[in-house]
Amino acid sequence: MEIEQIMQLIQKVSDSTLTAFDYEADGVRITMEHGKMTAAAAETASAAGTVQPAVSETPVQSAPKAASVPGEREDVKEKFVTSPLVGTFYAAPSEDAAPFVQVGDAVKKGQVVAIVEAMKLMNEIESDYDGVVKEILVKNGEMVDYGKPLFRVG
Repeated sequence: MEIEQIMQLIQKVSDSTLTAFDYEADGVRITMEHGKMTAAAAETASAAGTVQPAVSETPVQSAPKAASVPGEREDVKEKFVTSPLVGTFYAAPSEDAAPFVQVGDAVKKGQVVAIVEAMKLMNEIESDYDGVVKEILVKNGEMVDYGKPLFRVG
């Protein structure tokens, strides 16, 4: 399967109502999942064995108190930089280089924060937000899935 075909497949799954997709042919397996950001953040926390609150960019519908008190948590919005593809996460451009970002670093929208290697291609991952890196959610060399949160930015 060519990289262009994989990118088209990712786009089609993203645009659909599917929550998971699994494909295997010629020894290559592609697994994709997507859904709400809070669900992915909760899965990451439980997989890491630590307890972290799942935070979404929008207020939770079942919390009427947040809706009735204007501006209560509006300044504490946290966002997640997620993996746009399945591959191996790298925090630095090479083994002996410093990481792109560390916890506490300020990042700008479009700034390269990591690399995800897929099929021997190095894909730069850019921040979608301006903010400060609050947490790095994956380890260097860890396999990541499509949509998996990599960084928490606040």
